[in-house]
Amino acid sequence: MKSLLVTLDKAGDFDEIVDVRTPLEFAEDHIPGAINAPVLSNEERVLVGTTYKQVSPFEGTRLGAALVARNIAHHLETTFADRPRNWRPLIYCWRGGKRSGSVTTLFNMIGWQARQLDGGYKSYRRATLDTLDTLPKTFTYIALVGPTGSGKTRLLSALNQAGAQTLDLEALASHRGSLLGAWAGVPQPSQKRFDTLLVSALRGFDPGQPVFVEAESRRIGSITLPLALLETFHRGACVEVRSSREDRATFLLHDYAHLFDHPEHLKEQLQKLIGLHSRERVTGWLGLVDENRRAELAGELIERHYDPAYARSSDQHFDQLPNALQLDFRPNDADVVEQAKALLAQLESRTLVAG
Repeated sequence: MKSLLVTLDKAGDFDEIVDVRTPLEFAEDHIPGAINAPVLSNEERVLVGTTYKQVSPFEGTRLGAALVARNIAHHLETTFADRPRNWRPLIYCWRGGKRSGSVTTLFNMIGWQARQLDGGYKSYRRATLDTLDTLPKTFTYIALVGPTGSGKTRLLSALNQAGAQTLDLEALASHRGSLLGAWAGVPQPSQKRFDTLLVSALRGFDPGQPVFVEAESRRIGSITLPLALLETFHRGACVEVRSSREDRATFLLHDYAHLFDHPEHLKEQLQKLIGLHSRERVTGWLGLVDENRRAELAGELIERHYDPAYARSSDQHFDQLPNALQLDFRPNDADVVEQAKALLAQLESRTLVAG
């Protein structure tokens, strides 16, 4: 079988990449562009593992072989029924073992020029982590710094529309980054999936142009940002985004409308602030939720929670914050793209952005 093994750097030589792991494994993360053709379902993999441990390795292996053979036959009649004779697929499983080996062997017997990824998904995962140690350092970043509600995410989107390179970490993480930042009805990706998405995003950038990124701490919800990225953009240039308290409150009311529409969930989230704030204060906020006093609650959170947290953390994280260009941003206005273009012009005059 050694002649059928190829390393990850050869992946681009193939017509298609086929992930034969279970749907759950595939959903957690997979090589970009791969299709999923599982040789064991989620339930079948559990059954084989249980049989292997509780009955005997022989019985577990025999059961697995029968299930894999049946599922490969199904894929040949459906998923791969239209593949031409000269098709060249790259097959992988978790670590380049029996699942991908079985498919690769059978495909070659059919006449396809199939190859097995040496080391499987684990080799891809190691390569991803190695890339995240080095690739983020090859770019120059401009961080958008400012308190919650100032519209940094909206400005980042407007900069993208204005033609700038932007890295939207919150979009990749499916989370706004704050305690109340969970997206309604949208689970966060796994850490592995986030890392894959981040590498793909970084590889799309031109190192000769700066990348705008919103200021973030180490964690965005359940996701941890790679240190190489954090350390690089924390040392880079900053734009301090400033908005009026009224604009910020209005922005929060709009941005967190889904939370206000589900008061019990909002109260659960607010109760997590006990410890950072007194029980009495949090109880008062819960009362504002019960009374649907949204604007008052937004103002309280800005004044009592978000602004003090920003004051504590920003100076510690961003070396260039004292030299930051200050932008008076109106996040609720219709001309946010024009505001972004004006910012780019200001930065160009400072030679931070090439014209």
